[in-house]
This record gives sequence, C-alpha cells and structure tokens, in this order.
Amino acid sequence: MKFMKKVLDNGLTVLFEKRDVPVTTVMLGVRYGSAYESSDEKGMAHFIEHMCFKGTEKRTVKQIAENVEKVGGDLNAFTSEEFTVYHVKLPSAHLNVAMDVIFDIFFNASFPESDVKKEANVICEEIKMNRDNPIACVINEIKRSLYEEPFGDFITGTQEGVRGMNREMLFKKHREVYAPKNSILCVVGNNDFDEIVSLAESMSVEREGNVPKMPKIVKRNEKILEKRDGIEQTNLAIGFHFPYASDDGHYVAEVFSTILGRGMSSKLFGEVRQKRGLVYGVKTYLDLGKDYGYMIIWAGTDSEKEKEVIDICLREFRKMGDISEEELDVAKIQVIGNREVESEGSGERAADLIFAEISGKAENYYDFERKINKVSLDDIKKLASESEYALFSLSPQ
Repeated sequence: MKFMKKVLDNGLTVLFEKRDVPVTTVMLGVRYGSAYESSDEKGMAHFIEHMCFKGTEKRTVKQIAENVEKVGGDLNAFTSEEFTVYHVKLPSAHLNVAMDVIFDIFFNASFPESDVKKEANVICEEIKMNRDNPIACVINEIKRSLYEEPFGDFITGTQEGVRGMNREMLFKKHREVYAPKNSILCVVGNNDFDEIVSLAESMSVEREGNVPKMPKIVKRNEKILEKRDGIEQTNLAIGFHFPYASDDGHYVAEVFSTILGRGMSSKLFGEVRQKRGLVYGVKTYLDLGKDYGYMIIWAGTDSEKEKEVIDICLREFRKMGDISEEELDVAKIQVIGNREVESEGSGERAADLIFAEISGKAENYYDFERKINKVSLDDIKKLASESEYALFSLSPQ
C-alpha cells in the first residue's frame, strides 16, 4: 500500500492510495452537506446531488451514464452531514474516463429547468420511502431527539421544502460551493499519481467559490414517542452524545460501540435477544462527524416489551464501565479486523480517506490500529458514565 497527497495550486486536495488490483475508484467530494444548511435550505445539498446527474454543458443524462457503463464502470453519489461525494468505480485502465465524467458532472452541471420539478418529485418519493420504513425512520428521526433544528432535521428535508426549491437557488448554491478549494479528490486503485494530478489540473475549473459556514449545532436529549397505523412492531432508538471524529475520543467510541452492540457476540444481542428473546434485532450505530458525534441503540420489539427493552439497553450501556481488560483486548482485535474487512473495496477506502481528510488529515486513517490499541478501560468507563440519553420510538397505534 502506498499513499500520496497533494494540494493543487487552485486549492483542490488530491488523495491517492496505490493498489495492485486492476480496479479503481475515483471519488470527488465537496465540503458541503446537510449540516451546512439552515432550516429553510434543508435538503438543498441532497437536491444538488441529484441535479448534477441531469446533464452538463457537454453531456446529456444518457451520455453521462453511457460513458461510464460502456467501459464496465458504475457511477453514483451520496450526501452526508458534512460532505457530498460523487464516485465512479471502473477498470483501472479507464482512469481518464472516470476523471472526465466525474469532474464534468461535479463542476459543470447545467441544472436544466425542465428537470427540477421532476427531480423534486423523485426526492419526495425518497422521503416517503424512508418514512414508510420503520427502521430507517427511527434511525433518521433520532436526530430530532438529539439536536435542535436545523441540524436535527432529516438530510433530505421535507416534501414542502424540496418542492419550494427552484433552479435559480440550486444553481447559485452549486456555483458558490462547488469550487476546487472546497473539494477533495480521492483515487484508490492501480494507477499513477502523477497522471492523476495532471488530469485533475487539466479538468478543474477556475472558480473561487465561497467556503460554507455551518450553523451552530445545539445538543439536546428529548424523548419523542410516535404512534402509527399499519405497523405491528415498535422500533426504537436510544441516542447518546459521543466524541467527534475530529477528537481522538472517537477511537474509544468505536471500541465501545463494538462491545455493546456490534454482532451476535455483543452484550446487547446476548442479553436482549439470546437470553430473553425480546427482539429479533438489536444493535448499535455510530455517526461521528468533524463537529458532532452520537451513538444509537436500535431495537425492534413488541410494544408491550418496549419499556423492558429500553431498561435493559440502558443497564447494559452503564455496565460497560465494568468490562474487563480481557474483554477490551478482544474488542480491539475485532474493531481492527472489522476495519480491514470493510476497507477491502476501493470505494469503501476512498470514502474513508475523504472522511478522514474532512475530519482532520487523511494520513490519520493509517494510524487507526495504533490509536485503537491505546484505548483504556478508563476511557470506556468515562463514556459509560453518560447519564443523559435521547429516545425516538415508533409504535403501532
């Protein structure tokens, strides 16, 4: 493995990991996501992501897809709290195709007026889809219990808000934010770094742009209970404020979450499902950003068992302060192993490197094992002493 990094004269950060496998992921991200939006703008970053695929100054929608797919590639994108990313995976020999297409849609999207309303309809269907899925719903909605608006709002925004966005406001925000100095290019694959830099220099636009400012993130711990017709199971999420990804404490959070709720060997699975048979599924999720961090416990159970499940989960959370040195050592091996398995794919590694760069420095990604091995019992005990928690519960009417 060989890692290289360079900041171009126009401000674009270029990251590269050399691999021997003849498959490459090209990922281009902008430091702009849902966390940068006011309540009135909520959903705009996600809407812009959709519109970037609707044509450019030199490519139609069909040509964007064809150029990548005809060489065996795959093109997609995602929007998170702190960044929006566009990515292509394809055979390494076609690097120039990936770079040309992804730079084109990223910097030169034309935002056709005729597609804005149609894509608003598509996004509204996406909002409904997530709303109709009880598990996705509680995992999204727990943010409202953990944070005040606008950060606590869902990434896609509301149907009303999305339908109120027009071509002018979307295009203006795109041209303001999608500038080289706000952007990170990451390539993972069997390619040459000098060629990547040369292509990036030739394909970047000359656009100064504005560095977006993030509204203040205000924490809270609310309990929100919602009932709905048409479902038979209670889904719940218990949320805890945790260290940020920009803080070394996030390594402690990784170990903590793994012991408590990752996999069938976790404490929650053993106690709530195996021992008592109260759930089919129970697990922990971490969402750690540069300027925020939280862990949730998700469980699906019968509504009559909800209080019992919550009480057990909270008890197991607090008992984390009593784990043994042996349990900690085993968990460290698991966390490091999980990272190795999950980063096998070039796409997963590229996303991790961009995230590491946004949170601090991409180079820190390769220090993961050493940092995990430094986690102590006292570190775990400190997290387990957190007494405040948020709750979102979705139950049958």
